[in-house]
Amino acid sequence: MTDLTHFIGGSRVTGRSGRFGDIFNPATGERTARVPFADADDIKAAVDAAAGALPAWAATPLGKRAEIMFRYRALLDVHRDELARLITAEHGKVLSDAHGSLQRGIEVVEFACGLPHLLKGELSKNVGTGVDSWSQRHPVGVCLGITPFNFPTMVPMWMYPLAIACGNTFILKPSEKVPSAALRLAELFSEAGLPPGVFNVLNGDGATVEALIDEPRVAAISFVGSTPIAEAIYRRGSDRAKRVQALGGAKNHLVVAPDADLEQAADALIGSAYGSAGERCMAISVAVAVGAVADPLVKVLADKVRRLRIGPGLDPDSEMGPLISAAHLAKVRGYVDAGVQGGADLVVDGRAIKLQGFENGFFLGGCLFDRVTPDMAIYREEIFGPVLGVIRVDDMDRAIQLIDEHAYGNGTAIFTRNGETARNFVDRVQIGMVGVNVPIPVPMAYYSFGGWKRSLFGPLHVHGADGIRFYTRTKTVTQRWPHQEPSQVSSGANLSMPTMR
Repeated sequence: MTDLTHFIGGSRVTGRSGRFGDIFNPATGERTARVPFADADDIKAAVDAAAGALPAWAATPLGKRAEIMFRYRALLDVHRDELARLITAEHGKVLSDAHGSLQRGIEVVEFACGLPHLLKGELSKNVGTGVDSWSQRHPVGVCLGITPFNFPTMVPMWMYPLAIACGNTFILKPSEKVPSAALRLAELFSEAGLPPGVFNVLNGDGATVEALIDEPRVAAISFVGSTPIAEAIYRRGSDRAKRVQALGGAKNHLVVAPDADLEQAADALIGSAYGSAGERCMAISVAVAVGAVADPLVKVLADKVRRLRIGPGLDPDSEMGPLISAAHLAKVRGYVDAGVQGGADLVVDGRAIKLQGFENGFFLGGCLFDRVTPDMAIYREEIFGPVLGVIRVDDMDRAIQLIDEHAYGNGTAIFTRNGETARNFVDRVQIGMVGVNVPIPVPMAYYSFGGWKRSLFGPLHVHGADGIRFYTRTKTVTQRWPHQEPSQVSSGANLSMPTMR
């Protein structure tokens, strides 16, 4: 058993509250560590450190900030294997998936390395006689990131590299289930030359989150998690006049058109539905089979699901690892039970899986439902597990209607060989991120990530241009220099609205 720490003011700090959460190895079910839950003193120390470091960091030249970012990027590359193993040890996902998610986070750091260009303002000469006007981007202050268990490095790196590059300081509250990778990310940033207090990691539970949101010196809040919590955080933060972006849940549909390449579409569904045991906000959990493609699609999917190699994440032969916890395993199994009771056809049942030597692990085999209908809980609600449902529709109009009527609007995809069908789908569908023959349309770091409807609260997405906008405030300057000749006399006060003509 290991007792973990916080990271405050540039170093690891032992928790003082006496309250802890347990960390488990999901593959074995064994408790491996304890994580401290911050108390009021820990929270004050983290906010003091971030607020104290803010003036000097905000005044640090852009080139100096960029140098630190480049060094950080290099250190992340050197420590890839170490970080990936930390992810797998606490989350359970297979090592290749851990490496992939880490890479997507590193790409945001790469984007942040271009901060001298990203933070440029705009200039207009002679908006009036002898008057120039320009805009400047300024940091918003102390920023807070609240991140989920499913991506211990990628989701935090959607937030803090851009916030810090923009001149802010940052407090990260990672999921209490997977804190070790976040602590290591902070240590590596410090090693890269980041001044103490600019990046802090504070561990805790819901009470910790509420106290941080209520802290007057926290100016901006970024969150990724379930929709009920996203909405609660958005309301609580907004009520306190803070800037908030809160990304919520998803129920992502992949439409298989009658002309789609069946093998390609089936492989895409397997990877996107069962990768990371379905614990992704961009996982595909609904396959929309259009017309006559349904029967052959289900047949091919069933064969592939049965052949999934399930095992511990560190086993290179494993394709899918365990779920995060015993409680989450029970929740996902409950959804499978509800689907059967609701009348869906359970084509592949993964509930009975047992792995020799890992009997206490949190494993669930891949589950595949056919003939799902919109009234079922397994269709309406986010399951966040290795459960794929097939819903059958007659035509593309009905497929788009289903997607648009769903409460979530995070991501969707279509598989087709027809360009007109794809173009029509992209234009019409009411979803934030769309893939065409791409099952998980997660944008690159220089585009913004975010959904529509109840998948996002707040007007701005994460990373990309929206990330820069979220972590900066715009100041517009209008300037005139008067003539200096002694003979020039003011014409007197003008009380009319200036027109700059």
